[in-house]
Amino acid sequence: MKNVLLVQPTPEQQIHIRKTFNEDENTRDQALDTIKNWLRKQPHLPDTWDEHRLLIFLKGCHFSLELCKKKLDMYFTVRTHIPEFFSHRDITSPDLQKVLSIVDGAVLPGLTPDFARVSVCRASKQDFDTPNMADVIKVTFMIGDIRMGMEETGVAYDIYIVDVGFPLAKHFFNVNPLVFKKMFVCIQEAYPVIIKQIHIVNASSFIYTAINTIKPFLGETLSKTIHVHMGVETLYDFVPKEILPEEYGGTAGKLVDFKRQWLKKLEESRAWFKQEESVKADETKRVQQDINYNAVFGMEGSFRKLSVD
Repeated sequence: MKNVLLVQPTPEQQIHIRKTFNEDENTRDQALDTIKNWLRKQPHLPDTWDEHRLLIFLKGCHFSLELCKKKLDMYFTVRTHIPEFFSHRDITSPDLQKVLSIVDGAVLPGLTPDFARVSVCRASKQDFDTPNMADVIKVTFMIGDIRMGMEETGVAYDIYIVDVGFPLAKHFFNVNPLVFKKMFVCIQEAYPVIIKQIHIVNASSFIYTAINTIKPFLGETLSKTIHVHMGVETLYDFVPKEILPEEYGGTAGKLVDFKRQWLKKLEESRAWFKQEESVKADETKRVQQDINYNAVFGMEGSFRKLSVD
């Protein structure tokens, strides 16, 4: 497991995962063709896109065609409206290298017994200047976009572990809350991710202030996934040790090694990111605008509560 970025589900596991997705092998190709035809008819969206990624969107939307269309539209839209997350995505740039010097993070290779993929993020040191949070989020979505192409059949759920065992209060209020709002718009409305749990580990009492601050940006479903742990021992009630890295009492390998492997993958994908730079919504060609995107992304108007489908 230590030398594999993502261990793929076994044939038996794939059967269970397909049931989770409401995936019918007899109608899957028809659903994919429907989405491809719909995409071609949208003047503001790319005419074509990676077929595998389209299928991942269908799976993440439980093969609801309408939800898949909505997510795809928003996926290409955020790439236009939030350039601080989705432009200049070169992992070798000085700005992103600065993030990597502060943050250790990776998608872990194994799957939990209920077929979830686990990701971990932590500060690599205690004493550091507050990073540009938009760049941190940029790297996170870069990994997510590359992973979308690597998941051969998809996974049932995602679990996120966020280690806040550093002076959180010192940095939290240095970040513009609109950055968090935009991030949660992307997570909840633009990506085909099914979040089962978010575990905040090594927390201090300040974490409840932080959670209450970002709650207006969370849908009810996402809010219910959050679990707070003052250490890491109670994390084992949710995630088996064999899935976790050694830094968290696990046996899967070292987080720093997984980070290094993902960094290599991002470096190998520089040409792909450059090519994808122009794959986004063209608002000058949008026929109908049902949403005030400026208000959604925080550029004007009041915050609106987001929903998770």
